[in-house]
Amino acid sequence: MLRAPGLAQSGVVDLLREYFDVEEVADVEEATEGMRKGRFDAVLAEAADFLPLERGLVTQRVQVVLDAIGDGVCIVGPRGELVWTNRQLRDAPASLLDPLRNICREAYEQFAAAAGRQETDKRYSLRPDSNSYYEVICSPVRDGQGILRQVAAIVVDATNRRRQQLKLNAIDKAGRELVRLDAGEGTGRNVSERLKVLEERIIRYSRDVLDFEHFAVLLLDEATDRLELIVSEGLDEDTDKYELFAGCEDNGICGYVAATGRSYVCPDVRKDARYVKGLDGARSSLTVPLRMRDKVVGVLNVESARPGAFGEEDRQFAEIFANYVAVALHVLNLVVFERREAQSQISGSISAELAGPLGDVISEATELTEDYIGHDDLRKRLNRIIDRASGARTRLQELASSPPPGILGGQEPTTPSDEPELSGKRVLVADDEDVIRSTLCDVLCSRGCRVEAVTDGAEAKARLSDGTYDLVISDIKMPGANGYEVFAAAKAANPATRVILMTAFGYDPEHSIVRANKEGLGAVLFKPFKVDQLLDECRLALRGAPDG
Repeated sequence: MLRAPGLAQSGVVDLLREYFDVEEVADVEEATEGMRKGRFDAVLAEAADFLPLERGLVTQRVQVVLDAIGDGVCIVGPRGELVWTNRQLRDAPASLLDPLRNICREAYEQFAAAAGRQETDKRYSLRPDSNSYYEVICSPVRDGQGILRQVAAIVVDATNRRRQQLKLNAIDKAGRELVRLDAGEGTGRNVSERLKVLEERIIRYSRDVLDFEHFAVLLLDEATDRLELIVSEGLDEDTDKYELFAGCEDNGICGYVAATGRSYVCPDVRKDARYVKGLDGARSSLTVPLRMRDKVVGVLNVESARPGAFGEEDRQFAEIFANYVAVALHVLNLVVFERREAQSQISGSISAELAGPLGDVISEATELTEDYIGHDDLRKRLNRIIDRASGARTRLQELASSPPPGILGGQEPTTPSDEPELSGKRVLVADDEDVIRSTLCDVLCSRGCRVEAVTDGAEAKARLSDGTYDLVISDIKMPGANGYEVFAAAKAANPATRVILMTAFGYDPEHSIVRANKEGLGAVLFKPFKVDQLLDECRLALRGAPDG
């Protein structure tokens, strides 16, 4: 009951006390506060007090509603003074409130200048620091005579949405740039140079998508189930310490993801029994599969020095990015399949190989589009990704009618030819694949070379210790010894011997090419290569050999 002299004199209060619990208050403000905190069945007041009491209740309910909503709300005067704020802005730092007041003052001036014309709400972007992003919507507040008095503003924290949009932009750009590294763009670059460009792009664009200190792409060798390190950032070159296989037990998170095809977010590596140390000081990791069609061909792994650095949103973005990486690697023939089936793999349909991963990009982007209903900018960006992936799939289907060449991609000459630079040269060929070994022998013998062929690295080293060769052509990965070990044996036996190393799909798990390049490697051949390319590299290597 709102205390009043007339009510007390009438005896009504005493009568009510006999039948009800009565609480008296002194004024309208106290009555409003009491009704906010408690529940009452009736209100008794003099007629003159009912109008202010009703207004107070309405104001209070509005305050409660505005405090309950998640966005900031404020009223700002003509000079940028804060007249009122809800709970979300009441304790906001000056770094947010000061630029907000300036925005509202600018909006007030624009509303004042537009007097008499149709007014619309004004939208602004507000970035108080590099990690935060807000959207501000300003509306004019006019009195009963239509005079502009203040500006009301809603402040929406769009930091997460902005971060999502930036990541989608990065994925879109990365996907276009990675897949664009095709034969047309590679004009003037050899395969080794194009491989280096792709590696740099993968690392650079992955930083735009994910926050990490260690990044690695590991591809699955189906013949051994071993995960081979192809691209890395933050690791040393001692690849033996990272020997992992596709398996759910004792092969780390990467092995688990390769075996199951399921992404894995590790918030704290110290509490996860599956984690195998990759980066000194790592505290969290994210691992997603690389897929070609419906088959896992490798994994993409990132690690951070911060615990809990990766969440569900990062997983979604990483999976889309990983599909682009898989497509780009396949375009450059870097994906490792069973070496014994290399011939049939290379001559297979390009469209069939890439339709699956591009379909995954389309499918996952479509799912994300459904998650972001109401965010038009994000949905437009996702739709652009879907359109580009669909277009790439269509173009690949059109190109599929021209099958790729075989291992060497050309016809060997059927009769010996006069090759002064090659004729009479003693050549050792080392490769564990019959088709490569026999083809090299046929091509070089037809040019007058005296060719010996071995099937593994140990036999190659033994031959080198017993004889002198003008040229050695060796695969980098064979039983018995790797390419670098064959190179070192050749140089130890005779520093004048020239060496050419070969690799399937640009694959160099032991860093043989990097190490040999520093010590005078003659050339690198990336399978598949053409006869003319083989002969050119042999001529150049022998031409560069020292006299004697």
